[in-house]
Amino acid sequence: MGCNLGQPVFYCSVIFPSTLFYILIAFLFFARLRNIETLSNLLRSVIVLSPEDLLCCVYLCLNQLGPAYMGLELGVGETVLMKAVAQATGRQLDKIKAEAAEKGDLGLVAESSRNNQRIMFQPANLIAGGVFNKLKDIGNMSGNSAMNKKIDIIKGLFVACRFSEARYIVRSLAGKLRIGLAEQSVLAALSQAVCLTPPGQDFPPAVIDAGKGMSAENQKAWIEEKSLILKQTYCAIWDKRLCEFYFLNGFVPFEGIDELPNHCKLTPGVPLRPMLAHPTKGVGEVMKRFDEAAFTCEYKYDGERAQIHILENGEVRIFSRNQEDNTTKYPDIISRIPTVKNESVVSCVLDSEAVAWDREKKQIQPFQVLTTRKRKDVAAADIKVQVCVYAFDLLYLNGESLVKQPLSCRRALLKESFQEKEGEFVFARAIDSDNTDAIAEFLEQSVRDSCEGLMVKTLEKDATYEIAKRSHNWLKLKKDYLDGVGDTMDLCVIGAYLGKGKRTGTYGGFLLACYDEDNEEFQSVCKIGTGFKDEDLEQHYKFLKEHILPNPRPYYRVDQSTEPDLWLDAVQVWEVKCADLSLSPIYKAGMGLCDPEKGISLRFPRFLRIRDDKKPEEATSGGQIADLYRKQQVVQNQGDKADLEDYY
Repeated sequence: MGCNLGQPVFYCSVIFPSTLFYILIAFLFFARLRNIETLSNLLRSVIVLSPEDLLCCVYLCLNQLGPAYMGLELGVGETVLMKAVAQATGRQLDKIKAEAAEKGDLGLVAESSRNNQRIMFQPANLIAGGVFNKLKDIGNMSGNSAMNKKIDIIKGLFVACRFSEARYIVRSLAGKLRIGLAEQSVLAALSQAVCLTPPGQDFPPAVIDAGKGMSAENQKAWIEEKSLILKQTYCAIWDKRLCEFYFLNGFVPFEGIDELPNHCKLTPGVPLRPMLAHPTKGVGEVMKRFDEAAFTCEYKYDGERAQIHILENGEVRIFSRNQEDNTTKYPDIISRIPTVKNESVVSCVLDSEAVAWDREKKQIQPFQVLTTRKRKDVAAADIKVQVCVYAFDLLYLNGESLVKQPLSCRRALLKESFQEKEGEFVFARAIDSDNTDAIAEFLEQSVRDSCEGLMVKTLEKDATYEIAKRSHNWLKLKKDYLDGVGDTMDLCVIGAYLGKGKRTGTYGGFLLACYDEDNEEFQSVCKIGTGFKDEDLEQHYKFLKEHILPNPRPYYRVDQSTEPDLWLDAVQVWEVKCADLSLSPIYKAGMGLCDPEKGISLRFPRFLRIRDDKKPEEATSGGQIADLYRKQQVVQNQGDKADLEDYY
C-alpha cells in the first residue's frame, strides 16, 4: 500500500475486477499524509479501471450516504447491529453484548465472530458499489417491518465479508468508521488523484501522470493549488454533479480542475457551507487587524444560522449551518418570504440568523427558548416560539453568484431586494465606523439588546464571501471576550463523576473532551462542575444515564488520573467558557502542539448551554484550543515572538 506519487495501485483492482471495499481498511495503519497518498492511488485506479465507482468510494471513505441536505441516515442502533451479528454467526446475543462491553468496539467483536462462522458456499466478493447501494437501501427503509429488513441486509453483507471487512462494515453502520481519514483528507486525496490521472481520457498502457517532470516541490504546490479549487467547489455544491457529471461523464477532453467552478456552480436548493468568524478580544485588536480597511460592525444574534434559498419555481428551502434541511422546521419563515421579497427577486440565497422573538415585548429571547421548538414537520398552528429572521448577507441573486463580490455590494443588493417587516424579517443592525468609542458603545448596546456582541467584517478589501472558511476578514467580538479567553468552546461530554452532598443522586461533575479530526479521537480537556442550575443537573442526569458505557471508547484519549466514575458515549456537545488555558501533563487536548509532552487544559471552566445544533465531531478541535492558548496575553508576554498568523 505504500505506493509513491505517480504510481497508482492497479494491482488492487486487478486482483478483484471491480473496486475493492475492504482496501479502505489499510488506511488505519498509516500517518495522515500516507493515508492521503494511499487513498489517492486507489482513486486513480478507480478512475482508470472502474470510474463508475468513484462516487461511492468517496462516500464510503466519508462514511456518508449522500450530501447532508438529503437527510439520508442509516438509522441503525447498536442493539440492532448486535442482533444482526448474533443471527449471522449463530452466537448468543448476551455473549455478543458482553464482548462488545469488554472490547469497546462492536466492529472488533464482529470481526472475531466472523472468524468462527461456517458457511457452505462462499458468497461473491464485496465490492464498493455493492456495499454502498446496500447501505443506501438501509437508509431508505421505513415502516413497521423496516428494522427486520435492515437486519436481513446487514446479515447478507456480514456473511459475504472476508478478512477485516466485517469490522469496518459494522463501524460504517454504526456511523464511526475511524480509519484516520477526515473529510479534508479525502478531498485532498481526490484532488491529487484527478490531477495526476485526469478522468475522461483514453488511457495508454502507461497511465497518464500529469505531474510528471515536475520537481517534488513544484508538484506539491501545483496539487495544493488544485486541491483548494476542488475543496471550495465541494463546500459550495457537493452532490452527484461533482463526480458523476464532471469527473465521470465530464467534458471531452477533460478540462481540468481549473474549470470546475464554471460547471459546478452555486445553485438554489443546494446548501453551501457558511463563512465563519475568528474571535477577537477587544476593539483595539479589531482596529489593528483591519488597519486602514473599511469595515462594518453588525449585531451578533444568538440564534440559529438559517441559509434561505428561493428557487426559480417559487419554492423556499431553509438549511442549517451543517447543510441540514430545516425547511419543515420553519413554516412560518417560509410563509412570510413572499411578503418581504421584491417582485424582481426570482431566485436567491440569503444568509441569516433565525432568532426567538417575543411579539408582546418586541424583544429577542435567549437561544435556549429557540431550542424548544420542534425540529421537523412543524405545523404552523402549533408554533409557540416565534422567530424573527435577521438577514445579513446575499450570496446569490437571479442566476448570479455573489460570493466573489465585496460585502458592500452584497449588502446593498440585499437591501434593494427585500423589505423589512418588524418581528418577522429585519436586516442585521450595523454601523460603519472606525471610531473606537463608537464601536465600544455599539458593543454595549448589542448586549443590552439581548445579542452576544458584534460581528466585524471588511466591506471592500478582502471582502468576498469565503465559503466554509473561518476567516480573519470576519471577527466576532463578544462582551465575554473582553476578559480572559477570547472565545467559548464547544466540548463533548465523555464521562461523569457521581454527585456528593446536595448533588447526591445526580452527576456532580463531568469530563469534557475536544475532537481531533486528524486522529479521529476525543481528547480530554477538563473536568467541569460549575455553571449548572439544579434543573440543568437533573436534565443532564436524565439524558446521560441512557448513554453510559461499561468501558471508554478506544478513541478516547484520557489520562488514568482523570478517569470518571462513569464513561459516557460522546453524543452531546456543550458550550463552555473558562478563565484561561494552561499546559497540562494529564489532559490531552492539542497534545504536542504547544509542548512536546503536554496537552492543554481549561482553568475554571463553566457550563453555558447545550449545543444541539452541533454533532460531536463538530466540537472544538485540539488545534483551535492550541490557538486560543497561544493568543493569551500572558503566553505572548513570556517571549513567544512567533507571528500568530502562522498558527491559522
